[in-house]
Amino acid sequence: MQKLRIHYLQHVPFEGLGNIAEWVYLHEHELTAVQLFTGSTFPELADIDWLIVMGGPMGVYDEKKYDWLAPEKQLIKKAIESGKTVIGVCLGAQLIAEVLGAKVYPNHYKEIGWFPIQLSEEAIENKLFKGFDKTLTVFHWHGDTFNLPENAIHIASSEACRNQAFLYNEKVMGLQFHFEMTGLSLKEMIENGRAELKPLPFIQTAETILNHRNLIEDNRRALFSLLDRLALQ
Repeated sequence: MQKLRIHYLQHVPFEGLGNIAEWVYLHEHELTAVQLFTGSTFPELADIDWLIVMGGPMGVYDEKKYDWLAPEKQLIKKAIESGKTVIGVCLGAQLIAEVLGAKVYPNHYKEIGWFPIQLSEEAIENKLFKGFDKTLTVFHWHGDTFNLPENAIHIASSEACRNQAFLYNEKVMGLQFHFEMTGLSLKEMIENGRAELKPLPFIQTAETILNHRNLIEDNRRALFSLLDRLALQ
């Protein structure tokens, strides 16, 4: 595996790379970041191979509230057009979807907690997901969803949200869910989003979420396999 220059965009302090960082360091890739909540500047695309866009509680439509959203979208668009590997998690997936021309909007249900996703037949046949279990229980924390971008492959769905993941041009991936969770990041998301944990159909209690920490390792293995395969594209 060649050494990669990986850059990530972080929107809030409590939604970092999680286990993605472990994978990066395990393979001795170069890692840089823009923490948008500190007002950092964006990288030059010539200096990076991968762009990873993390999650956050804001929406893709909040450009008036967050002055970095519009230039962030331009960076994502240029990264895709220049053939970079681009991965979006939660808000990151929504930003990629919008940049690719798809509509992003509030889902009928908020989905917070550990819920299963089902991989599509197209996903199972794709080399990135070949051998994956067709049903995976993953961590969710989202209220918005997106339409599938034109020419993208539909990867996964859940009972509450049809478009959980997509693949575009084999190198651009949007994941609505959080493969990257660690025990610490799980606690930080709960601490910062506790007000959203209301008794609704697809929202679990903090206790239920934490009681399923045993699923973190399964998610970590799936994440590492996916990133390994992307790195060989």
